Amino acid sequence: MIGAGIVGLATARALRQRGATVTIYERGVAGAGQSGGESRVFRHAHDDPRLVVAARDSRAIWDEWADELGIETVSSDGALTIGPHVDAKLALLRDVDGIGAHEVDPSDLAELLPLLGPFDGPAFLDPRGGSIRTTATIEALVAELATNLVHDEVLQVRQTSAGRTEVRTGGRTVQHDHVVVCAGRGTPAIARSVGLELPVKQSTHVRCTFEPADRPPPRAACLQDSSGVFGETGIYAASGPDRATYAVGLSDTAGVRDDGTIIDATALADLADRAAKYVSRALPGLSAVPIGVRHCWVTELPWSSDGVAAWSRPGLTLVAGHNLFKLAPWLGGLLAASALGDGLDDRLRPESRLGAAPESNA
Repeated sequence: MIGAGIVGLATARALRQRGATVTIYERGVAGAGQSGGESRVFRHAHDDPRLVVAARDSRAIWDEWADELGIETVSSDGALTIGPHVDAKLALLRDVDGIGAHEVDPSDLAELLPLLGPFDGPAFLDPRGGSIRTTATIEALVAELATNLVHDEVLQVRQTSAGRTEVRTGGRTVQHDHVVVCAGRGTPAIARSVGLELPVKQSTHVRCTFEPADRPPPRAACLQDSSGVFGETGIYAASGPDRATYAVGLSDTAGVRDDGTIIDATALADLADRAAKYVSRALPGLSAVPIGVRHCWVTELPWSSDGVAAWSRPGLTLVAGHNLFKLAPWLGGLLAASALGDGLDDRLRPESRLGAAPESNA
C-alpha cells in the first residue's frame, strides 16, 4: 500500500480483515495530505446514480467503523443543499432506498442550520449526511494499523519478470504480491514509472475555519450552496467536533503548473478572502474572521469533480479522483478485493467514468 491517507488506510484495514499481510508506505504524517483537516461533508447527492448508491453503501460502513473503532465517524446533523438544482438532485436520491432525503421549507432552516441567514429558495435535507470526523477517524485507523506503517518515501515501483511488484524507497527494496497506490497527487508520477498516463488535473484549494459568533449551535447541518443568493455558487461547509467550528470552502481552485507551482501568486489568498466574505453575507451566526485555514491539493479526473477511477495491472492497482473521503470505506473494500485477486469492480474502470452525469456517459 502506497499512501496513508483515508483511502490507503481504508484499503489496508479491509485487506487486514481478510487476513492479508499489509505494509503501508507513507513519506509524511499519515492523513496529513489531501485527507487533512477536521471535517468533510458526507453527502449522498451526486450527478451519477451509481455514485449515489456507492455513497449509501459507504455510509453503512462508516456506521460499522463507528462501532468497531469506538468513535463518532459521521455527525447526525444531516447535509443541507440549497439552490436551483434541488429538484434534480432530490429525484436521484429518492430513487435509492435507505437515504430518506426530503424537501425542507424555509421555516425549517433555522433549526437545521442556525448559522445560516434568511433564505427562501428551494432546499432539501439529506438526513444520513453529516460532518465526517476526519481527525478522529484518521487517528483511530493509524492506531489500529501502526505496526503496518513504514515511514519512507517511495522512489520507484517496478513490475518484475517474476510477476511481483517491487517497491524502492529511500531505505529499502521490497517485492510484494500486489501494490495498491493511493498517493494523491503522487499517484500520476508512480503511474508513469510503469507506463501509464493518468488523466489527472491538479490544482490547489482553500478551506477556512470559523467560530460561532455566540455559543456553538445545537445542530449544524453541512451545507452545499449553489444558489448564488449570497454571492457564490459553489460553497460547501461542515462543522467541526462539538460544532465549535465551521469550515467553509469554495469549489473554485487555484491552477498549478506541471511542476506543481501555483500559477497566480494571489489565488489562494483571494479564495480565502472570498470564503470570509461569503460567511459575512450568508452565515451571520459565525464570526467572519477565520481562525484557521487548510490548503490542499485537488486531483480531478476530466469527466467530473466527483470522478473516481482505478487502473489495474497484474500486481498493481492505482486509484485517482477527488472528493473521495466519504467513499473511502466502500472504495477501500473494492481495492482490497482487487488486490486479493477478485478482480477490479467494473464501476472503477476508467471507461466507466464513475461520477459523470448519465448524459455525459451516452
